[in-house]
Amino acid sequence: MISTVERGTVEVQGASLYYEVIGEGAPLVLLHGFSFDSSLWDGQVEEFAKTYRVLRYDLRGFGRSNADAVPYSHARDLKALLEKLEIRDPLLIGSSLGGGAVLNFAITFPGIAKAIVLAAPSLGGFQWSANVVSAQTSMLQRVREKGIDTARAIWLRQMIFRHAMKNAPVAARIRSMAERYSGWHWTHADLGIPMKPPAIERLGEIHVPTLVLVGDADASDHLQIAEILERGIPGARKIVIPDVGHLVNLETPGLFNRQVLEFLDGTQKHKKRLHLPGSKHSPEH
Repeated sequence: MISTVERGTVEVQGASLYYEVIGEGAPLVLLHGFSFDSSLWDGQVEEFAKTYRVLRYDLRGFGRSNADAVPYSHARDLKALLEKLEIRDPLLIGSSLGGGAVLNFAITFPGIAKAIVLAAPSLGGFQWSANVVSAQTSMLQRVREKGIDTARAIWLRQMIFRHAMKNAPVAARIRSMAERYSGWHWTHADLGIPMKPPAIERLGEIHVPTLVLVGDADASDHLQIAEILERGIPGARKIVIPDVGHLVNLETPGLFNRQVLEFLDGTQKHKKRLHLPGSKHSPEH
């Protein structure tokens, strides 16, 4: 039986982060992508909470989390959230922007996360294609000229959403989340603190079990990022899911859940084996 949901907010520098916690077991933290919020994980929370203590939250400036125009880092926000909720040894799952935040966290704060799952993540230092850069520049120009509603419409026409928008129920969820997005990051200067050197140059520093999930119908940039991560992170495992676009967990929740739980359960069983009394790997020896 799933326990009740704990809801609250945590104050971090320049933001108030809304969060929800449900379930019992090893802590599992979910980070959503740009323009979305923690409801991105509605198709995962109940299943994951059967085994794990699941924390999902709205990143700074998204959903019910507000933000001030101050320098920030999503990775440092996550660190502060974990400390204030007294969560140790988390397992982390990030989608798109959230995946990039998970990567930065694993590099900046080594030894805290015990496993990471990256669903079509962004990657600091990656050189985006000219088409992507041009589309983003054009969209920001339209924000200034036409306002937030026009920007949302342009955003949802981006290549990364084209496959998902062919599925009516999935498209409805995407539009619903985007409509709730305030557009804060489009109307304020980006004061995100870049990690130096960027993540793309430091993937070899990640020494935790890593699963990379990407749909074969995703944009070419994200397929390339998945390849870079597979090559660069020691022991990383990559799964390419057929006939799926950028939002893997939305487009194929059942398969996504199975792949993720199989991976995470494997890391937890391995951890238990390493600490069996009398084992040659046990700290007692």
